Amino acid sequence: MTKTALIIGGTGQIGLAAAARLATSDWAVTVAHRGQHSPALSADVRSIRFDRADTAALHAAARGNDLVLDTVAYDTGHADQLARLAGDVGSLVVISTGSVYLGRNGSYLDVATDEVFPDFPVPLTEADPTVDNAEQSYSPLKAAMERRLLAAADLPVSILRPGAIHGPHSPALREWFFIKRVLDGRRRVVLAYDGASRFATSATANIAELVSRCAEQPGRRVLNAVDDEALTVAEIGRAVFDAMGHEAEILCFAGPPRDGLGSSPWGLANPIVLSMAAAREQLGYAPVVSYAEGLADDIRWVTDAVAAAERRGESWQQLFPSIVKRYGANGWFPYAAEDAHAGSPG
Repeated sequence: MTKTALIIGGTGQIGLAAAARLATSDWAVTVAHRGQHSPALSADVRSIRFDRADTAALHAAARGNDLVLDTVAYDTGHADQLARLAGDVGSLVVISTGSVYLGRNGSYLDVATDEVFPDFPVPLTEADPTVDNAEQSYSPLKAAMERRLLAAADLPVSILRPGAIHGPHSPALREWFFIKRVLDGRRRVVLAYDGASRFATSATANIAELVSRCAEQPGRRVLNAVDDEALTVAEIGRAVFDAMGHEAEILCFAGPPRDGLGSSPWGLANPIVLSMAAAREQLGYAPVVSYAEGLADDIRWVTDAVAAAERRGESWQQLFPSIVKRYGANGWFPYAAEDAHAGSPG
């Protein structure tokens, strides 16, 4: 008998990867969205529209499925919606975040500064403490959601904690930080913290594989969901340059960024490295792509997407509005400052 899956937030980067992974294993997949239908959906994946705030519509679509994957659940209200599916779904998988972890110094990512940054054990395991306060910001809300879900009776819920997500169709592909430099012919990049920052990456293909494992083996669990490699930001840069056949110098300096110079989307004062031992032991998980293989997919997708946008008369900023909103139109690309730091044009 064909197994059925509903993916809430199914047209986002994780939803698309999970839909493709499940469809290749003969699951009947339905993706739910708020009207943002994606041409990337394969023809054999069904698409429906509803707003997840409509609890009745969510429950009607979810009940009876062998798998419900929620990629956009955010707070305890969403957890309460999902908890009411106990007994009505075979396996519930909910995407959380690696930023729920609490540093040994009492800090966490939402409140981190260059002066006070979370001091995490290396690697972080699922048994390490998570933030637990009443702040209405991203990490505390996600952590509260996790606790509420795990407290629900008879709910076969697997909670996944990814790191720095990358993959095709990403609305904020961090790798663009280096890819654009190649396209612009830049011959250098400047990185703070000696280029040694580590922020565990998560290929959407590997997250999708873990979703599939949780679907086949329902249970109540929390699992990290990151790539095996814990590359430094300098190593990520070198991987991009090598993959694109580009020669560029990586210049580094100690300490935090200086007026934006040296900053990067992986640039952290202390490492965030997550262990995948639990997923291997509990589910027999193994990654389906290495970082380099996932990176190749990232490069193909983003270069094609940017070229298509340019043919429509649009800019990369219109393709990545969330990057612009958070960092500014050229916040990732302070070329003049990099040239001044190096003492010569780039």
